[in-house]
Parts: sequence; C-alpha cells; structure tokens
Amino acid sequence: MRTMFKAAIAGGLATMLLGMTFISDATAQCVSAAWFKTGDVQSEPWQAAAHFVRASFLQVAGHEGSDDRIVGFWKVKFLSEGNPGIPDGAVIDNAFVQWHSDGTEIMNSSRPPATSNFCLGIWQKSGPSSYELNHFALSSDLSGNLIGPAQIREEVTVNQKADRYDGTFTIDQYDVSGNLLVHIAGRITATRITVDTSVGQLL
Repeated sequence: MRTMFKAAIAGGLATMLLGMTFISDATAQCVSAAWFKTGDVQSEPWQAAAHFVRASFLQVAGHEGSDDRIVGFWKVKFLSEGNPGIPDGAVIDNAFVQWHSDGTEIMNSSRPPATSNFCLGIWQKSGPSSYELNHFALSSDLSGNLIGPAQIREEVTVNQKADRYDGTFTIDQYDVSGNLLVHIAGRITATRITVDTSVGQLL
C-alpha cells in the first residue's frame, strides 16, 4: 500500500513538473507543495503550476578571512536529472536566491505564494570556490494545508568570474510525521544579478 502511494505521488509530481515547464521557463519554486497533494494524484492535470564585489574580511560561515564569492543575488534554475517519471532537463524550479555573508540564504521560489514560496537555508564553504547548502521549506497545498517540511541540499561551485555557479541538488519532501514522500535530484545553474541586470536577461 505504501509503495503504491509513493508511486502515485511520484507520477503526479512528474505530471505537474512537465506542465510547469511548458507554462513558462521564466516563471519565478522551494518545492511546489501542489506536487504532493494527497488522494488520486495520478488523475491530477499538469496545471500547477554583481558584478563581483570582494567580501569583507569577516568570519563567514566558519572561514575567517575567506573570499566568499557566493555572496550576492542570483537567478537560479533547478533541472531534473535521473528521476523516474520526470524528463531530464525538466525545470523543477526557477527562483531568485540571496546568499548572505553571515552564512544564511533565502529563496523566492516560483511556486504559488499560497504554498509558501519563501524558504531559508544555511551554507558553508567546502573548497576554494565551492559551497554546500542545507535549506528548508514548510510546504502547503494550494488550500493552505500543511504538507510537511521539505529539505533542499546543494553542492555548487562558483566560476572564475564569479558571475555563475553550477552544481547538484536534492529535494526531499516529508509529511508532518517525517515520512519521506518524494525524492528529486538534478543539476542547478545560477547567474549573478547585478545593478545593471535587466528583466530581459532573466527571462
């Protein structure tokens, strides 16, 4: 029974993700809570839908005197990779993300605001230009009913110009009792937003 329930959720998730991809590639999601609606999810339609500034020499995320190029404002895209029922390259989320110099992070997800589209994380350096992030969201359905916590983990590397980063991510959605509902993995890419960035560059 539990296996069938997980399969139904995964099927509904894949359906919704592909629908969101067709709706708009530029729609500015932490995890879309609508993906995890209970019930006959298999019958659900696909309709869910700066330039580099040197960091100050402060202790940042546990690294004193480090040059943390991840700090700043980014346009981020999450792409599916290796997930059963979800095409590789399908857009999981298309978000705005701010990495702060105190080791915290905030994301404005492209999912519907009713499902809680702001979520928070904490990061630390894992190498000269590499970072790892542990990020949490409280997911709700479109009616505002709490589904449970979602956890996003990222391992990313900033390029030499500090205007892009890429890496991998995992998303785990749990119910309120801590039972895993869905696991998604993939690639993440990001472009730095500067004072000169136009709307057209974000689409």
